[in-house]
Amino acid sequence: MNRATRRAAAARPSPGAGRGWSACADHDEVGGWGEQVQVVETARPRAALTLSVRARQIPPQSLRSRRLARCRAPRRTDIRDLAKPPRPPQTEPALPTREAVLRFIAEHPGKGTKRDIARAFDVSGDARIGLKKLLKELEGEGLIERKQRRLSTPGALPPVLVCEVVARDSEGDIFAEPVTWDEDDGAPPRLLVIVPRGRRAAATPTPGLGDRFLARVGDLPHGYEATARAAVRVIKLLDRRPSGIIGVFRKTPGGGRIVPVSRKQSEMVVDEEHAGGAEDGDLVSVEVHRAGRYGLPQARVLEKIGSVNSEKAVSMIAIHANEIPYIFPEAVLAEAAAAPAVTLKGGDKREDWRDLPLVTIDPPDAKDHDDAVHAAPDTDASNPGGFVVTVAIADVAAYVRPGSPLDKEALKRGNSVYFPDRVIPMLPERISNDLCSLREGEDRPAVAVRMIFDADGHKKKHQFHRIMMRSAAKLAYGQAQAAIDGRTDEKTEPLLEPVLKPLWDAYACLSKGRASREPLELDLPERKVVLKPDGTVDKVVTAERLDAHKLIEEMMIQANVAAAETLEAKRSPLVYRVHDQPSLQKLESLRDFLQTMDLKFAKQGNLRPGVFNTILARVENTENAHLVNEVVLRSQSQAEYNPINIGHFGLNLRRYAHFTSPIRRYADLIVHRALVGVLGFHADGLPERFEEKLERIAADISAAERRAMMAERETIDRLIAGWLADRIGATFKGRIAGVTKAGLFVKLAESGADGFVPAATLGQDYYAYDETRHALIGSRSGETFQLGDIVDVKLVEVAPLAGALRFEMLSDGRKGRPGGGGRPDKHQRGRRTGPPTGPKGLGPKGSAGPKGRARARG
Repeated sequence: MNRATRRAAAARPSPGAGRGWSACADHDEVGGWGEQVQVVETARPRAALTLSVRARQIPPQSLRSRRLARCRAPRRTDIRDLAKPPRPPQTEPALPTREAVLRFIAEHPGKGTKRDIARAFDVSGDARIGLKKLLKELEGEGLIERKQRRLSTPGALPPVLVCEVVARDSEGDIFAEPVTWDEDDGAPPRLLVIVPRGRRAAATPTPGLGDRFLARVGDLPHGYEATARAAVRVIKLLDRRPSGIIGVFRKTPGGGRIVPVSRKQSEMVVDEEHAGGAEDGDLVSVEVHRAGRYGLPQARVLEKIGSVNSEKAVSMIAIHANEIPYIFPEAVLAEAAAAPAVTLKGGDKREDWRDLPLVTIDPPDAKDHDDAVHAAPDTDASNPGGFVVTVAIADVAAYVRPGSPLDKEALKRGNSVYFPDRVIPMLPERISNDLCSLREGEDRPAVAVRMIFDADGHKKKHQFHRIMMRSAAKLAYGQAQAAIDGRTDEKTEPLLEPVLKPLWDAYACLSKGRASREPLELDLPERKVVLKPDGTVDKVVTAERLDAHKLIEEMMIQANVAAAETLEAKRSPLVYRVHDQPSLQKLESLRDFLQTMDLKFAKQGNLRPGVFNTILARVENTENAHLVNEVVLRSQSQAEYNPINIGHFGLNLRRYAHFTSPIRRYADLIVHRALVGVLGFHADGLPERFEEKLERIAADISAAERRAMMAERETIDRLIAGWLADRIGATFKGRIAGVTKAGLFVKLAESGADGFVPAATLGQDYYAYDETRHALIGSRSGETFQLGDIVDVKLVEVAPLAGALRFEMLSDGRKGRPGGGGRPDKHQRGRRTGPPTGPKGLGPKGSAGPKGRARARG
């Protein structure tokens, strides 16, 4: 081939040129024709490497043959590729470990965004996808939680928060607590307030006792690890807390001293001019008007509450400390006094049900009766074995109109508060104990629901009515139960066959439906304090759980469900009673605990209360029964009011609302008004644009409920502490009811009183807190004190005003470690001396001890 031919051939593009492949047809398929490609090196200036192709013309061939040739051809080789160094093999992008991510989030509370984490571990490009997946896994397991856009460990402090100064020690250090804190995360953490010095001290004011301030969380200085969880620096001083501090005035020359009832606060001094006429031993409300870095704060008396030795002083402490409204304004009392009794001649669409023998069954000392019941076999032939159950509830909406002074005060209170020595009602007695109370033999307006149940206890249908009723009898729980058990009296004898036995038969039917629904069944007895006429404690008893209690409870639950179903069907706004399922973090903690007892708790599947019931059934009548019941209770979420329905986990119900106690709960009054309006009973339903306020109202009444529970629990603790004050040195049998790093809470079997055993007093070993096993474990001996253990203790100190007891442990702990073995994790080990105790070592500062529980109908 001459030079011209070679140039023409080189200039002519080959079929595969520019497409990254060379045609090389199989000889058998194209009849021997093919293209031969030869790579030739040609000399170029500067030793450049090029390609030239020698080829001969390819005869025409079929489209199929061309496609086959292209598919089978090897990649075209470029000589320039041979000059490049080989590429390194592709590797997966590096990601931080789970432990490293958790450590970073815990140690850097202000840098918890995904961008912060990626920057800290130098994660970029495709590796960000893996990091995002890792964070979602940690969040799904409950190891971290998302607040706005930041990730944090559960119970972690936000980078900026509002704090309140709660104490100052003898060395002048100021301590604060977060103003808002989730109770599920335990007691509020104690925070050391860093006070600026030098030039910065003039620019940043120092907060005093009771002051609130905006703060930034920082690192805790060395040496404060045992006294505080973190340090905070003041950003801005906010308004002083308006409410006073409650304490006992002790007379001194030239004035007096205030001994606060709260363990969180230190003593204060009062000048004579600021004593406000207080006498020695008076309960007073004070405010701090001067507080320096050193010395006791100076206070002034705002109000004299009464003598600390008076009959109702203990409950008054809780009322003031928790800011519970207890005095009705004149306008509210005037409206209640002027309210006329509702009659059948009014303009309401009210039915006359006075001939139906409805009865009230309540505690023997109850004064407000807001529910009555009746039951009878269903006469409908299509429902053999079924029952008709009627629940009538006091018609409070007929007296308390929206926007009235009565209504505003009821919303402010949220609910009635029940102390052993008094009741702080939501409504004045004229309404709660008279016009609305379903008194025996007196005509009273009510809202009733008639429910039809089949033989298996499942509700088939229901209907609401606005009625006038007349209670056939006022019965106590024990009285009604005694009649069923064969011990009738003058009142129950004529009621036994026509009224009481049908009620118990209906309850047996409803129990079948309850069993198939499988609500959470916890077995934790409650204590009741019985007082003498002078207001001191006579005895503490464990309330017996009768079938009469269960009967009323189940009928109230069914009435509440019917109310929620009716309002939801009518698309009416309402406040649901919701109870969320336990958080993933609490479930994981419960699972770890149960594993130490060889009890399995599945990770997968739809979580139902029946899962917990299965565990409780396995330990029933064993030495661990009480312990497991306590731990299961602590794993549960707290019920609340919410306009958004998420169901009630504990009762295993899809929809639930409180309807049966409008005299003592504002949530029930809302439901009554909604029913009256949507069913056309009267125009006194919910006001216009009420739905816009529903979320705020639900939050307010949920907070009021928690406030009432706290006040009731504090009062019982103070009463029992005063009762035991003269028994110092006595020995008691009890059960470990709470375990913390600082020590043990022990509940006495005799009285149900809770006291504290500091970890430093347990023995000569170093005791480490094992959170998984709910135990303190000796790091050398393995001696173990675990939640639920029965122990003997000696009472060594009592603080009646604080409601605090301190015990000395007399029993030895278990030998070796609790089930599951193994030493505590490295981060769990610690000295036997935990965080500081409160005044005179009575308990951890700011600790309320093990959580209490209140049972309410529905």
